[in-house]
Amino acid sequence: MSTLLDLRQLSVAYGGIQAVKGLNLYLNEGELVSLIGANGAGKTTTLKAICGLLQPQSGEVIYEGHSLKGQGAWDLVAQGLVMVPEGRGIFTRMTIDENLRMGAYLRRDREVNADMESVYQRFPRLKERHRQLAGTLSGGEQQMLAMGRALLARPKLLLLDEPSMGLAPLMVDKIFEVITDIAKQGVTVLLVEQNAHRALEIANRAYVMDSGELVLEGPAQSLLNDPQVQAAYLGL
Repeated sequence: MSTLLDLRQLSVAYGGIQAVKGLNLYLNEGELVSLIGANGAGKTTTLKAICGLLQPQSGEVIYEGHSLKGQGAWDLVAQGLVMVPEGRGIFTRMTIDENLRMGAYLRRDREVNADMESVYQRFPRLKERHRQLAGTLSGGEQQMLAMGRALLARPKLLLLDEPSMGLAPLMVDKIFEVITDIAKQGVTVLLVEQNAHRALEIANRAYVMDSGELVLEGPAQSLLNDPQVQAAYLGL
């Protein structure tokens, strides 16, 4: 199993605030890895640094064996590194159809329509409303759309930032079901998620982040049963 993503001593600062401090983290191809921690731990900052939305202060992001230094998010999508941001980031004044096609913006193959149909099969509710403006959708439907748009880019590595935030319990179940299915199809997934219990349940491995640093890592099932994790993040 080869390493797809490797963070080496990654540090990221916002002005005078050190948000990420010397992070070492890796993902092997085909893994589903969860990154959990309290609000303000540095999880979202880490994802933004990986996908080129923030430039690291020091350290390296290695993707497919190559440093991503100096590359922007627009460069990385073409390389299969795709992020679904916290808050979804959909185009509210465009239709569902148009949003999905934006996910395939860089593609020049003839399978875009087939991939759109695959997304609609995964999310039938979107198909029913495919000409509806995205801004009129519910929060859960918008999350489906954001994930569907990311899949249209045919990711090798999918970064998910708080995909269940603010959703009703039934919709949370659907989102986690889809994440699991995406991983089973061979897409490598790095999941940042406030619902630590659900995130650990579906992951192969996990990291726990606190105040910009990794404090625990290991098989997700082991962390799920770890008394320190249970007390701090699982409410047990």
